[in-house]
Amino acid sequence: MDIRIENWKKNFFTIWTGQAFSQLSSSVLQFAIVWYLTDKTGSALVLSASMLMGFLPQGVLGPFIGVFIDRYSRKKIMIISDLLIAAASFLLVIAGWMGNLSTGLILVVLLIRSIGSAFHTPCLQAVTPQIVPEDQLTRCSGYSQALESVSQILSPAIAAVLYQSWSLSGIIFLDVIGALIAVFTLGITEIPVLVHDENTGKIQVLKEAKEGFRILKTNKGMLGLVLISTLYTLALMPTSALFPLMSMSYFNGTSTNASIVEIIFSVGLLIGSLVLSRWGGTKNRIYTIIGSFLLMSCSLFVSGMLPPSGFAVFVVCAFFMGISGPFYWGMYTPLLQSSFEAKYLGRVISLSSSIRLITAPIGLSLSGVFAEVYGVENWFFIAGVLVLFAAFLCFAVPVVRYSDHNVKIVKAGD
Repeated sequence: MDIRIENWKKNFFTIWTGQAFSQLSSSVLQFAIVWYLTDKTGSALVLSASMLMGFLPQGVLGPFIGVFIDRYSRKKIMIISDLLIAAASFLLVIAGWMGNLSTGLILVVLLIRSIGSAFHTPCLQAVTPQIVPEDQLTRCSGYSQALESVSQILSPAIAAVLYQSWSLSGIIFLDVIGALIAVFTLGITEIPVLVHDENTGKIQVLKEAKEGFRILKTNKGMLGLVLISTLYTLALMPTSALFPLMSMSYFNGTSTNASIVEIIFSVGLLIGSLVLSRWGGTKNRIYTIIGSFLLMSCSLFVSGMLPPSGFAVFVVCAFFMGISGPFYWGMYTPLLQSSFEAKYLGRVISLSSSIRLITAPIGLSLSGVFAEVYGVENWFFIAGVLVLFAAFLCFAVPVVRYSDHNVKIVKAGD
């Protein structure tokens, strides 16, 4: 029986309205915290530690988090996660009011917020196919990408204004309100409850986490795409971190130049997301992903070959990098969502995220050393090679190239 409910548009857009407030306030807070830590410590080590707090919980806990997402009410898990994020942020508000806002406390709170997000994000992705018809998943993914793009465009400007006129505690309190709005919209949303025939009795985290990996392996095409995505993450996560260095060091620009690049990149993301939500992508979604990879690799190649006087062309390349992003993520997530039974999606999505994120610290370490020795512009060229290789693998490996043909819903017993 199809568990999607009839009034899916109302439920989808109700949830995403709350997410819009929460995502924007969290993004504003993220910028404010980075600027605060930079002002107070001036330490690259502290900034690296704050970045590590962001992806470490999802990378380490992902396979086990999926077990709980598949076992318990996803709606309750998302509400509890948002409340945990709000409570952690409120600790910083209290510390700020008392004058005890230390760097150590900020890092601990960032870790707690990241744990909440590690539960919330895959849970939200697993819930989406429960309320959205399968033929609308790609369009809804485009809407989600557009929401994220708008947040990335607005948040730096809002953060800059608030950081100058408010205390950090005030900005944190704004994020608490954003999280509570997300909780409210989840509370009034109707989400079907899954029936877990085989998951009754005592929870066995390790056993069920291994089952998640076994379920992912039964679909060789999707497993191949997940592994190829690690190559994409290896190339792109360090590249995004090196954007400011490219703008300010190689092109001899200022923080204004770095901001221009970030904003133009986000505008590209927004345009790509809107086009995807309108178009829906190619019939075989893998070809859209290959096209995204080719556009990204071409933009990276050009960026890596520019002379120090080529900042204007770099801005254009950043725009096309932004455009390419939604055509990858907007296809990758719906492919996962439509390839496995809803009751296994928590484990599959969390596990796939963990596999991808394993390469993040490797990429960040390698790119830092490489950029120091050979120049930051040469890392952009290397990243282009890696993404081009990812495109080649998507086309050359038959099980990946045809993984979207007659998508099979994989069951535990298959």
